[in-house]
Amino acid sequence: VHLVESGGGSVQSGGSLRLSCAASGYTRCMGWFRQSPGKEREGVAAISSDGRISYADSVKGRFTISQDNAKNTLYLQMNTLKPKDTAMYYCAANSGCYYYSLRLSLRESHFAYWGQGTQVTVSS
Repeated sequence: VHLVESGGGSVQSGGSLRLSCAASGYTRCMGWFRQSPGKEREGVAAISSDGRISYADSVKGRFTISQDNAKNTLYLQMNTLKPKDTAMYYCAANSGCYYYSLRLSLRESHFAYWGQGTQVTVSS
């Protein structure tokens, strides 16, 4: 499975960006993760092939994950961006899905395939 992200960039606080991830190969679950300098990589959102979705509490109500199965592409619409959202954003995928406390997992270890990342910078 090969993943290629696009759509990152610089935006002012309150602005929006949409990330895309083009995938090749079969995936059942896909997700977005992010990592800021000096911090561990954290799960942002995940979606299963049958449409189940989970979000990190920090982005609920502001970010929306979606997928176009025909194009094999994953999206992350990010609205009301804040400086703390500044990070390298990674697309991830797995051939199976994991659930944690009845929610689609956002654990890094539950995703086997990773893209190279796209930088998102939010200025105040």
